[in-house]
Amino acid sequence: MKDTVIVFARAPRLGTVKRRLAAGIGARAALRFHLAMLRRIVRLLAGHRRFRAVLATTPDRAHARWPRGLARIPQGQGDLGQRMERAANRYRRGRVVLIGCDIPSLALSDLHAAFRALGSADAVFGPAEDGGYWLVALAPRRPAHPFAGVRWSSPHALADTLRNFAHRKVRFLRRLRDVDDEADYRAWQAGKPCH
Repeated sequence: MKDTVIVFARAPRLGTVKRRLAAGIGARAALRFHLAMLRRIVRLLAGHRRFRAVLATTPDRAHARWPRGLARIPQGQGDLGQRMERAANRYRRGRVVLIGCDIPSLALSDLHAAFRALGSADAVFGPAEDGGYWLVALAPRRPAHPFAGVRWSSPHALADTLRNFAHRKVRFLRRLRDVDDEADYRAWQAGKPCH
C-alpha cells in the first residue's frame, strides 16, 4: 500500500485559527500566517509521486477556501489524539506520517527521512522545542490507541505519547520549532532558524 502523509489543518477563518498566536499578534496576522503555511505545505506535497498526501480538515463541514492540490478528509470529533488516531486508521495497512501546517522549517527531506526510519521502527517522532512533536510517523504495527492520555499543548505531549509506545521501536528526527505563540512567530519573522 502507498505511503500517506496527512496534514492536519483548521479551516482558514478569522478568529478560529492559531488562537495562542492570535493572542500575541492579533487574529488577522495569525490568519495570514496560517494561510501562508497551509499554501506552502500544499505546494510542497501536491503531486508528489512517492506518497499520497491528504488534508485532514476541521471543522468537518467548514465552508472555506482550501488550497487546491490535495484531497481532503474530515478530522471528526474528539480531542486531537482521537482525531489523529482516526485519520491514521484510515490508512491502517500502510505507513502514515501526520504533520501540522505550522512548521516553517519542514522540508520534503524530513518526510523522506521519516518513511526511511519506519523501515526499522514502529514509530518515528519529530520532537519540537516546546516538548511536543511536529511529526509522528506510524508503521502498520502500532498500538491500538497511540495518542491516549496525552496532555496536548503542554511540554508533556511527547513524553505522554511515548508511554503508549512502550516496548516498541521508536526513532527520532531532528528537533524543530513549530509556531504556536508570539515568541515563535517573532523568531520566524526575524529569520532565525526554527530548529
